[in-house]
Amino acid sequence: MTTTGEAVFAPTLVGYRRSWLRADLVAGLSAGAVVIPQAMAYATIADMPVQIGLYTCMVPMVVYALLGGSRTASVSTTSTIATLTASTLIGAGIAAGSEDAQTALMTLTLMVGLILLAARVLRLGAIIENISEATLSGIKAGVGLTVAASQLPKLLGVPGDPDATGFFHVLNGVLRQLGDANGATVVLSVASIGALLAIGRLVPRVPGPLVVVAAGVALIAFTGLRDRGVAVIAEVPQGIPLPGVPSLHDVADLLPGALAISVMAFLETVAVARGVRRSTEPPIDSDRELLAGGVAAVAGSFFHTLPPAGGFSQTAVAVRAGARTQLSGIVTAALAVLVALFLAPVLSDLPQATLGAMVVVATLGLVDLGSFARYWRVNRIEFWIAAATAAIGLTAGLLPAVLAGVLLTLYLVLRELDRPHIAQLVREVRGGWRVVEPDEDPVHSDPLVLRVDSGLYTANVRANTREIARRVAQAQPSTLIIDCSRLAQVTTTVMRSFLDLVKELSDTGVEVYFAALPRRNLDTVRRTALGRDYESRGRVFDSVESAARALSD
Repeated sequence: MTTTGEAVFAPTLVGYRRSWLRADLVAGLSAGAVVIPQAMAYATIADMPVQIGLYTCMVPMVVYALLGGSRTASVSTTSTIATLTASTLIGAGIAAGSEDAQTALMTLTLMVGLILLAARVLRLGAIIENISEATLSGIKAGVGLTVAASQLPKLLGVPGDPDATGFFHVLNGVLRQLGDANGATVVLSVASIGALLAIGRLVPRVPGPLVVVAAGVALIAFTGLRDRGVAVIAEVPQGIPLPGVPSLHDVADLLPGALAISVMAFLETVAVARGVRRSTEPPIDSDRELLAGGVAAVAGSFFHTLPPAGGFSQTAVAVRAGARTQLSGIVTAALAVLVALFLAPVLSDLPQATLGAMVVVATLGLVDLGSFARYWRVNRIEFWIAAATAAIGLTAGLLPAVLAGVLLTLYLVLRELDRPHIAQLVREVRGGWRVVEPDEDPVHSDPLVLRVDSGLYTANVRANTREIARRVAQAQPSTLIIDCSRLAQVTTTVMRSFLDLVKELSDTGVEVYFAALPRRNLDTVRRTALGRDYESRGRVFDSVESAARALSD
């Protein structure tokens, strides 16, 4: 039987068992009860009509179910992606609610999909995953607080300032209008938030978002809350989305945001997929997730969706309900279609305060103060990275925060690469060689044997050759043997750096020899005139032992 890891199409459905059907049906319906109202709420974060969130639960979810590697991840959209979408459109000069906004959204979602597919072709999944957890914590904290602040006008029943961007500007605008808050709206907001928190804590199996949506719609339909100034959402069109064609306008303006959204969508989806993977399931392949996310975004762009990503809350519901495969995701998508076909008129009675309450409860969960405390205890550098990223998100905006996070991660990677990894080897009394541990004093020996303990690249070769030169100056041997057994590859930059090292040490009277160069790297060295010359002069040995014996004779 073909394994999940080998299947290209519908990998989680390979070898499907009839006994799983009931669990997948229940899990799909349960997840839908959470993800559909939540996605509608997230659409408002992106300054889009609620039906855009509803549409995002259709095509992208089905595509991921057919291509994704996670058996239970629920892929629609998240508050982080919605927030970055809003920031991107605003940064591109596209006014919220304008006729161009939805067209630009289609273009943005298409660009996100194409970027993810390009990353898949280039096999960049493992590289993108190098973005540190501290960076993501900072970005999510910035998202959580910014989005929560943006929902305050809905919770208070006051008009929002369309020109106010960023956490502090939005908060300042709301504080100036506190005296104009609508009492009925505030009561409904507090009750909705309280209900969501209580349900999540006391009866987590009950879909809290569905409960508060149903209660909000019922209150508008059967009481006089509308007459008391409680605002409702715009009318939701009935039916499924008709396909459209994304415009190629504003591509340049949308590109920075599309890159940021691509990174976050991939990281969130992979984090969810790995977080819920059972020990009996195949490992999550980052390149497969790039493919699934990319195709889901490209397909969704023609059906007016937000960029898709995996979400923890709806996935947790599906897992608790016993989801076994992505058939549960297909069931959720089918439920979204039924809601669009038959319940759109009912949803038009949904209070804005209810949507705002769902967004606040979901996004404040992104502010994980415990992770900041852990960074402070374990690694202060990670703490300051998280704090700096969050501060940039709250002041300059979320797109600069993502950029700063990526740059900080790149700095940390280059900083780590720049650390030398050189170990001294000494002969054991009973034969063989052992490593002199870092906390041991250097052992005087001649010849001095040093091993390069990491791959060498442009970013770290200078640091390692400098460390070799330092150790030689400290030990003052007449002969140096460099153990190259752990070199993954040899490039012209690496060879040039070692040539400079040999010349530097030769000028001080130290003879340099190389040993245990892997066969593929030795073949590379032999393709150069310098390499052939060095080997012909007996400066290259098969092993450290043969080099030491030859030089001791």
